[in-house]
Amino acid sequence: MAWKREAGRLRDYIELTKPEVTFLVVISSFAGFVLGSRGPLDPARLFSALAGTALVAGGTAALNMYIERRADALMHRTARRPIPCGRVRPGSALAFGLALSAAGGAFLWTALNPLSSLLALSALAVYLLAYTPLKRRTFLCTTIGAVPGAVSPLIGWAAARGSLSAEAWALFFIQLVWQFPHFLAIAWMYREDYLRGGMVMIVPGDDRGDATFRQIVTTSALLLPASLVPALLGIAGMAYVAAAVLFGTALLALALHASAARTARRARVLLHASVAYLPLLFAVLLLDRISI
Repeated sequence: MAWKREAGRLRDYIELTKPEVTFLVVISSFAGFVLGSRGPLDPARLFSALAGTALVAGGTAALNMYIERRADALMHRTARRPIPCGRVRPGSALAFGLALSAAGGAFLWTALNPLSSLLALSALAVYLLAYTPLKRRTFLCTTIGAVPGAVSPLIGWAAARGSLSAEAWALFFIQLVWQFPHFLAIAWMYREDYLRGGMVMIVPGDDRGDATFRQIVTTSALLLPASLVPALLGIAGMAYVAAAVLFGTALLALALHASAARTARRARVLLHASVAYLPLLFAVLLLDRISI
């Protein structure tokens, strides 16, 4: 039936935007906007910030799938994506990604301010023009990719204030450090798949995972002091400090647990914990900020 075909087509285009990733981006942009706001929240500006962020993030994801379509076809975990399967034509995916990105950038610029738009589009450029091609050349791609992946709270903050401050950069730094245990857990789980796709996501020859898990444990440990910086800057109180220590200690314990055996199962547990960590930390930060 026609409506079923259209529904399936809609699902395919939604899949191009990587909804789970886009959701995390929007959550951290929301945190940046709320923490950066002075006085009562402006619902219209908040909606504009989240919509613009979501459009650029979704467009970036679609363009990334377009660029990596051949590699995706070689990897088991990505072979069923819309482009490799032929459900969406490459040219259509390219047009879709460009349209979303342009719309999001224009919306942030006109509805809010140029800074929020420039931050979003700069993150898109670094992600697609630096991180994406470097995945086929060097394991250092993760370090490069962490930068655009941490920009979303800055977008929210800039949308609220039109400028950035030390507090905004503290949120950026938390998200920057968080990405290492998160993405390296994925890289370890799917290391053989990435090799099939020609991607260098971990140190070459690190068959035992010594270098990979050293990075995972080190950055998980660094996340603990990094998460306390908002309290030092006065945008969080002791309730947040207690939660940050609890969450950070739990994540570090799981990183050490994964490092002890280095199995896909333990890496997956760490991955799920990292996915929960960031929204939980930002939720407590927002609640604590309201109570200060």
